Amino acid sequence: MKKYIFVTGGVCSSLGKGIAAASIGCLLEHRGMRVRMIKIDPYINVDAGTMSPYQHGEVYVTDDGAETDLDLGNYARFTSSPLSRANSITTGQIYQEVIQKEREGRYLGRTVQVIPHITDRIKQRIWAVGEEPDVDVTIVEIGGTVGDIESIPFLEACRQMIHEYGKKNVLAVHLTLIPEVFGNELKTKPTQHSVKELREIGIQPDILLCRAPRPLSEDLRRKIALFTNVEYEAVISAHDIKTTIYEIPLIYQQQNLDIIALQKLELPIRDLDMEDWRRIVQAFVESTDIVRIGVVGKYIDLHDSYKSVDEALYHGGFANGVKVQLTKIDSEKLEKVRNLDEVFEGLHGILVPGGFGQRGILGMIKAAKWAREHRVPYFGICLGLQIMVIEFARSVLKLEDADSTEFSPSCKNPVVVLLEEQLDVKNYGGTMRLGRWDTQLKPGSRLIEIYGTDVIHERHRHRYEVSNRYRQQLEDAGMRVVGTTLDGTLVEIMQWEKHPWGIGVQFHPEFQSKPTQAHPLFRSFIRACKEYRDVRAGEQIPEREP
Repeated sequence: MKKYIFVTGGVCSSLGKGIAAASIGCLLEHRGMRVRMIKIDPYINVDAGTMSPYQHGEVYVTDDGAETDLDLGNYARFTSSPLSRANSITTGQIYQEVIQKEREGRYLGRTVQVIPHITDRIKQRIWAVGEEPDVDVTIVEIGGTVGDIESIPFLEACRQMIHEYGKKNVLAVHLTLIPEVFGNELKTKPTQHSVKELREIGIQPDILLCRAPRPLSEDLRRKIALFTNVEYEAVISAHDIKTTIYEIPLIYQQQNLDIIALQKLELPIRDLDMEDWRRIVQAFVESTDIVRIGVVGKYIDLHDSYKSVDEALYHGGFANGVKVQLTKIDSEKLEKVRNLDEVFEGLHGILVPGGFGQRGILGMIKAAKWAREHRVPYFGICLGLQIMVIEFARSVLKLEDADSTEFSPSCKNPVVVLLEEQLDVKNYGGTMRLGRWDTQLKPGSRLIEIYGTDVIHERHRHRYEVSNRYRQQLEDAGMRVVGTTLDGTLVEIMQWEKHPWGIGVQFHPEFQSKPTQAHPLFRSFIRACKEYRDVRAGEQIPEREP
């Protein structure tokens, strides 16, 4: 019989259900289980592709081109579970699929209702992900908060699966909040009410993960267990940490969360080896070797807007034995700054991530120019590559009006242009160049040294490309094309000649980076930043041919 774990949340949002679900998956994998991960988002959007980063954080992209919630990025970093569009379920998708069947007459004239038609479709989507014979456990995170009207159909589907399969096959994990009030007192009442609401729906949680500012005392855990009807051992302290999110699986494991889950699901308890995670946490705690990276972006106000980029930079630090510290720089505010030396003082590298729209573009261009002229390692991702091209065309080619048609549709020198197949696009959902594409690296380039191969596979999410009309001019002036699509028609990677590390890529390498296996580009970038830091004190930065 297949096994399922549902992870729900209570009291308020943003408590960390995604990290909790990913941590459970991580622990079960280290116990020898083969897991699959699913994120359910109760919003009516079909996917996260058209949502603002300020609304929902970053958009994570899978190999098959699905634009999903950022928690799938957590799943990818914490587990080896394969991810595709099947692993992301939204209210919009479910209703769209049910309505389509109704229009086709596949319900044979019956009245279409939330129960059973919507809940049946939800269960079918969950079953499909874990149906492979080698899958042991499917972990399903239900977004939102218990009590929200949007989540009710998904919670009802969970209740039905518990009823149909039994408690030994379906586990309910509830993440809730233990707030601290005046006098440093931790209060359990919000958790009690959250569990009460869940039980009113028909779900009795088997495990409670209690978010709190500090570890819960034994007395507090016993009180929570008594008032929620959850076993004392299954009341887990999910307290704040001061190191790295990669310590969270270790905190759960110290409280036997993995053993409790396996016992309740009647699965074998195999030996556990978390040495790889312990090394990461130990390196983070003990390292005094600091590399400082400036991230120049337009969505700086929301921490999760560049979640995968931030984590991939940390991974690059792990791989090089250094601790990465990030300085977030608002590109819109940077437009008004005259003395960039003051802004970038103490930084050892600059990264410009992806984005859409004209706001803050001039600030990014100023950052790229400063990095190029001061020979500071620069990494441009998606929009960050296009910024490199615009800046180089203006400063070196002396095309003062060089721009992207995204920002200036009528500019005389459009060095970045809309993809031809995008010209007549009216529907913006899921219509960009999305998902995995192959890239051919130029023979003899530094990129082959970085990747260790001449053909790579990376994920894309963009509409605009470097214009081939200006490609030769850029190369002749010292901005080399070192990666293209397999047929050579589209630019994928460019770099500045005679610069320690100035590389821009059209794709999103951050989506394939893991704490235990840093992406090659991030590993190389952080190494270059470390080298720059080590020689910058009164020494000339050595030229390095591409």
